[in-house]
Amino acid sequence: MLKTTVKVSNLNNLSDARYCAGMGVELLGFSMDELDFEKYKEMRGWLAGIQVVGETDSTDVSKIIELTENFQPDYLQVSAWENLAEIQRIGLPIILKVDFATANLPALFQTTKGMVEYFLLENSDEFGVIDEAILSQVDAWSFQYPILLGFGLKESNVNDLLEQTQLTGFALKGNDEIRPGFGDFDELMNILEVLETDD
Repeated sequence: MLKTTVKVSNLNNLSDARYCAGMGVELLGFSMDELDFEKYKEMRGWLAGIQVVGETDSTDVSKIIELTENFQPDYLQVSAWENLAEIQRIGLPIILKVDFATANLPALFQTTKGMVEYFLLENSDEFGVIDEAILSQVDAWSFQYPILLGFGLKESNVNDLLEQTQLTGFALKGNDEIRPGFGDFDELMNILEVLETDD
């Protein structure tokens, strides 16, 4: 069991996926743009009872519909907010990926809040850290909207972030396997272990 909702994005191997599922991660994300479909099917077969998120950066609604029909996820993650009304017709809960560094987030949250299950807040600024100003801003938004924070997360700060904000949860990223069964996901493991609860 984990203390909060956690989504792990961009999973591409069974080792990471099974580890995350065993730790109680609620949402397992797979890139429908990049992941080989046969590999996905094989992994999906091992993950009964887990909420699978189909992730795409496509802005082409017909392409998104085609991917969704093939992959059959439980949730759909997109960044194409301009097409949300059309994407909604697919009938899946939507996670909208937004960029802290570039998007006009207050307007975007307000416009799309009725159409999405979660906002996944990432930061294209590779130096993006969680300072006091950002923490205050994220807290204000998370009081109003269901936000999964996807940047600036470390083993040393996730519990503080939970205590100091109204965040719905966190979004972490999976890694490539170095060789079958051996992935470099120490940081991911450490964060999940810190979030583990005995309840």
